[in-house]
Amino acid sequence: MEILKIVSFALVALFIFLLFKDKRSDIAVLVSLIAGVILFVSILTSITDIISFIKDISSRANIDIVYIGVVLKILAISYLATFCSEICKDAGAASIASKVEFSAKILILTLAIPILMAVLQSILQIL
Repeated sequence: MEILKIVSFALVALFIFLLFKDKRSDIAVLVSLIAGVILFVSILTSITDIISFIKDISSRANIDIVYIGVVLKILAISYLATFCSEICKDAGAASIASKVEFSAKILILTLAIPILMAVLQSILQIL
């Protein structure tokens, strides 16, 4: 099972992180960053499978691929911002973490505007 590999690696990385946390926080942050990147790379094949599945379903349901692309971008922004925010918090920079989260929310809202407009137009056509 792939999840056992992921959890095992994460626990080892956590142990190494905790070893360096108090004495060398710079190395602890690097351990956290490298562990996150390795975990992300390890699930890339699953992500590509999910994206191709969503594209296939959207084409069968006659959903415009532009909207699916926007939703995938929103998900990517959300995950990347969370990843960055957690690393900032681990480094002791909570104020930077909150700015990253705020920026991600603004970007998500900006990307969601075309979808909201399409939904409103559909509602107005029904009425």
